[in-house]
Amino acid sequence: MNHERFYITDETVIEHIVSTQKQYFYAQKTKSISSRIQALNKLRDAVKQNEQRIMDALKQDLNKSEVEAYTSEIGILLEEIRFTLKHLAKWMKPKKVKTALTHVGSKGKIVPEPYGVALIIAPWNYPFQLALSPLVGAIAAGNTAIIKPSELTPSVSRVIQELLAEAFDPAFVTVIEGAVETTSLLLKQALDYIFFTGSVNVGKIIMQEAGKQLIPVTLELGGKSPCIVHEDANLDLAAKRIMFGKGMNAGQTCVAPDYLLVHKKAKAQLVEKLREAISQFYGSNPLESDRYGRIVSERHFTRLVEFLKDGNAIVGGGYNKNTLTIEPTVLSEVSWTSDVMQEEIFGPILPMIEYETLDEVIHKVQEKAKPLALYLFTESEDVQNVITERLSFGGGCINDTLMHIATPYLPFGGVGESGTGQYHGKDSFQTFTHFKSMLSQTTKFDLSFRYPSEKQSLKVIKRLLK
Repeated sequence: MNHERFYITDETVIEHIVSTQKQYFYAQKTKSISSRIQALNKLRDAVKQNEQRIMDALKQDLNKSEVEAYTSEIGILLEEIRFTLKHLAKWMKPKKVKTALTHVGSKGKIVPEPYGVALIIAPWNYPFQLALSPLVGAIAAGNTAIIKPSELTPSVSRVIQELLAEAFDPAFVTVIEGAVETTSLLLKQALDYIFFTGSVNVGKIIMQEAGKQLIPVTLELGGKSPCIVHEDANLDLAAKRIMFGKGMNAGQTCVAPDYLLVHKKAKAQLVEKLREAISQFYGSNPLESDRYGRIVSERHFTRLVEFLKDGNAIVGGGYNKNTLTIEPTVLSEVSWTSDVMQEEIFGPILPMIEYETLDEVIHKVQEKAKPLALYLFTESEDVQNVITERLSFGGGCINDTLMHIATPYLPFGGVGESGTGQYHGKDSFQTFTHFKSMLSQTTKFDLSFRYPSEKQSLKVIKRLLK
C-alpha cells in the first residue's frame, strides 16, 4: 500500500482546514459543557467500538501484544476520558477571588476559556494513546483540534484518521497525515496552541517555529532517565519492575529507564534477577516471543545495534534484522563518555554503571540535562529524600517504573530539555485553557484617591499599599 497517497502537502488545503476550524470555534460550537461532554462521549464510544482495529494496527506497526496494546494505549485513554467527564463541570466553573483593599466595590473572577485551534503532533512509540490523550484535554477545554499522527506507524495513523472522521465534523476534529513536509506547513499556520510529543531535537524546531508567531506550546520530550538501585533495594521486585519499564514497547518509551546506576554491593545479584525477569516475561528467546515488541524502523534498529558495541552484553545482546527485534540487553563496562550514554537510547538496551556513594550518583546525574523521569529503588526514606530533593526531573517513581504516568491524579511533563508544560487529568484541561482575569467594578460609588487631581492621593495610597 502506498500510504503517501493520503498525505496532505498542499499549503492551500491546510490553510483551508485551519480557517474552517477557526470559523467553527468562533461560532461558539465547542464552548458549552453539553457540547464538550457529547464530544468526549463520542470519542470514548469510537474507541470502544474499534478496540480490535486499534490493537491489530498496533500489532502491525510495532508488534505490540493485545495485553500491552490495551494497557498502554486503549485502557489508559479510556480512564483519562472517564476521569475528565467526572470532573469537567467543576473545572469549567469561573473561580471567584478575593478583593484587595484598594479595590473596594469590585469583584474579581478567573474565567477558563479555550485557546482556539490546537495542533497535536503525535509520536510513533505510543501512536494511538499519545495522539488522543492530548485530544481529551483539547476537547474538554473547548478547543477544536488538528491531529498530525506519525508517518512511521501508518496502520495506526490510518485507524486514527478513519475513527475520528466517523465520529466528528472535520471542522471540529480532523486528522492530517503526512511526514516532515506536512508538519512544516502546519507550523506556518495561525494556530492558537501546539502540543508536541517527540524528540528533543524536533522539539527545539517546534518551539522555534511557534516562537515566530508567539504560539503557546507544550513540549513532551525525553532524555536519559536514570534508574538508581541502592544497596538496600528489594532486588527481586526491582528487577521485575525495571524490566517491566524497559521491556514495555521494546524500550521505545520516553520514560523508560535509560540507564542503571547500581550500588556495587547489589550489582551481581541484580544482574541475575534481571536475567530471571526477562526469561519470566518473554521466555528463553525473547526475539520469538509474541509478548515482545519490535523496533519501529530499520534506521532505528541500526542505530540501536551500534550501541551494543559500547559495552559488554552480560544479559541479552542478540538481535534479528529481519524482524527488527533486539533482546532486552544489559551492558556492563560502559563509560560515561560512551555513545550509548550521550543520547536517549529509546530501545531495549540498558547500560549499567556501578557506584559506591550517593554523592557520585547526584554529581553524575546533575552533569546531564534534566531527565523526564527518575526511578529509585531503596528501602531507606533518607535515601529517598536525598535523591528527590537534590535532583531535578520531570516525574518518577520510588520502587517502581513508569507507573507515575498512568494516573490522572498526577501531572505528567518534563523540565528543561525534557520538556515544558504538563498534562493528564485536570492538567490536560489546564494546558489547553487560558485563564482570563476579570474585574467587575461598582458604579454605586467612586474612590476619588485613584485620580491624579486628588491632593490626598499619595497619602491614601501609601496607607493602603504599605
